[in-house]
Amino acid sequence: MKTSPIVPGTQPRFVALFAAMVLLSGCAAAQTNAAAPTAGEAWSRIQKRYLPAAPPDTVDTLKAGDPATPVTGIVTTFLDTMAVLKEAVRLGDNLVISHEPTFYNHRDETKSLADDPVYKEKLAYIEQHHLVVYRLHDEIHADPSGDHILKGVYEALGWTAYPHPSGPMGEYFVTIPQTTLGRLALTLKDTLHAQTMRVEGDPDLLVTHVALIPGAAGREEQIRALNAPGVEVLIAGEASEWETVEYVRDAVTQGRKKALILLGHEVSEEPGMERAAKELRLLFPGIRVDHVLAGQPLWSPEHPVKPGKF
Repeated sequence: MKTSPIVPGTQPRFVALFAAMVLLSGCAAAQTNAAAPTAGEAWSRIQKRYLPAAPPDTVDTLKAGDPATPVTGIVTTFLDTMAVLKEAVRLGDNLVISHEPTFYNHRDETKSLADDPVYKEKLAYIEQHHLVVYRLHDEIHADPSGDHILKGVYEALGWTAYPHPSGPMGEYFVTIPQTTLGRLALTLKDTLHAQTMRVEGDPDLLVTHVALIPGAAGREEQIRALNAPGVEVLIAGEASEWETVEYVRDAVTQGRKKALILLGHEVSEEPGMERAAKELRLLFPGIRVDHVLAGQPLWSPEHPVKPGKF
C-alpha cells in the first residue's frame, strides 16, 4: 500500500496540528452539550431575563411536560393553541413559552376539566410529543425597564419615537400626531391585521392623546386610563361589554370626548411575544428560537377564516 511520505522535520508540527484539532473538536462537542439546557434550566434563565425573582402568586409556571427534557428549540407565542403546538412539533421545537393560559382559565386550573375531551386531547398531545409548556405573563409585563409586551406593540405600530408623560405608568400613554378616531382605527386595523376590531365613539373625533393598554386589564384600570389628563381614546385588547364599553357610551352621550378601540386580545399582545423571541435568540445563541402566531380566533361574516389558519 502506497503511503504519503512525511517531509523530514514536519512530523512534530503534524503531531501538534493533529492534537490541536482533537482539542478543538472536544471543545466544540462540549459547547454543543452546553448549548442544550433542560427546559427547566432554560426557563430559569428566561425568568431572570425579565425579573430577578418571580412575583408572589405568579401564574408564570410550568403548565405541562417534564422540565428535565433537553431543549431542542424554543417557540414563543401569544397562546399555545393546538395549532401552535402542532407547528412547534413540525419545527422540531419542544419548549413552548406562552403568554396566555394553556387550559382556558387564568390559573390553568384543570380540576373541572378532568373528563373534558378537548382538555384531555391537548394534554395528551403535549405529553406524546415531549413538549414542555411554560407561561410568561407576569414577568414580561413587570420588567423594571418597561413592559415588553407594550414595547412590542409600539414597535409594530412605528410609535417608538412618540413622547410619553413622566411617571411610573407613563409608558401606557402616548401622544401621536393628530388624526381622527376613524383614521386611527383604520391604521391600527391595517398595521396589526385585525380581523374583528371594534370601535366606540365619534369617528370624526380628533385624537392626539392615547392610552394603550394591551390585553384585558379590566374595568378599573381601563376607566382610570380613560380619565387620565387629556386622553381621548383608549386602545385595549378586550373589555367587558357591560362595563368599560357602557362607561364610554355614557361618557360620549354626556358630550365628553372619549373613545374606545378594542383590537382583540391576541392582536394587542402578539407583537410583544414576537419581540420576546428576538430577546431569547440573544439569550440562547446556540438554540433555535421561533415565534409562532396564535392567530385570531374570531372572524366577521364579511371575511370568514378557515379554522387553524394563522
